[in-house]
Amino acid sequence: MFGMAMLLVKNDPPMEAAGFTAQVIILNHPGQISVGYAPVLDCHEALIAWKFAKLKEKADNCSGKNLEEEPKFLKYGDATIVDIVLGKPMYVESFSDYLPLGCFAVGDMRQTVAVGIIKAVDKKAAGAGKVTQSAQKTQKAK
Repeated sequence: MFGMAMLLVKNDPPMEAAGFTAQVIILNHPGQISVGYAPVLDCHEALIAWKFAKLKEKADNCSGKNLEEEPKFLKYGDATIVDIVLGKPMYVESFSDYLPLGCFAVGDMRQTVAVGIIKAVDKKAAGAGKVTQSAQKTQKAK
């Protein structure tokens, strides 16, 4: 995992995110963005590859009113709700729970293409990560 976070582990233990649902605003993209678009995610000092898995809805920038369900593409100025799949394990939280861990920027073509906030996180199950050889030896010794 990348980046650092300091939390009270007893109350809410950190878990790797497999992906998340986010509200995104397209700021600066010359063409159309569709499912499968894979730029770089910049979230609390971590830069990782990811992709749009599903475009859920397109909304009005000012009112937040839903304009279209499951749009085929996004373009400059669009606000949307999307499902995002991460290329590598990462620790993120929803914007409403932990503000600094719930904001991100999208980079492509050496510029910021979009910004967003995390609405919900799909967390990996505990123990689903890689088990090191030393951890395996410790478990066998018990």
